[in-house]
Amino acid sequence: MEILVYILGGLIGGVFGGMGMGGGTIIIPILTIFLALNQKIAQAYNLIAFLIMGVVAVIIHAKNKLISFKDIIFIIIFGSAFCVGGAYLAKIVDAQILKYVFAGFLILLSIFEFIKIIKNK
Repeated sequence: MEILVYILGGLIGGVFGGMGMGGGTIIIPILTIFLALNQKIAQAYNLIAFLIMGVVAVIIHAKNKLISFKDIIFIIIFGSAFCVGGAYLAKIVDAQILKYVFAGFLILLSIFEFIKIIKNK
């Protein structure tokens, strides 16, 4: 049964990650809720999976001419620099607090998306 949850998480997370919507929003809840993994371990697994999925997605999107690397250079630079701080912060913050912060992030993201949908109608 456990292997099916991993396969399902990889399948759904891969589809969302490939579309650029962040597979971690699916993978992390699956790992923490259904497999009872610690939040920090789930985040680490997600990051490893994201590296591979991200490289594949970038190659495909670049081949389809959907990426202008000169336009995203500042996102790459500042995102890479601040990820170091985020990784250290995740190391010192309790896993339960990280779980609440991540849940809050997903709730806020959902609210903003619903508002955007309503405004566009």
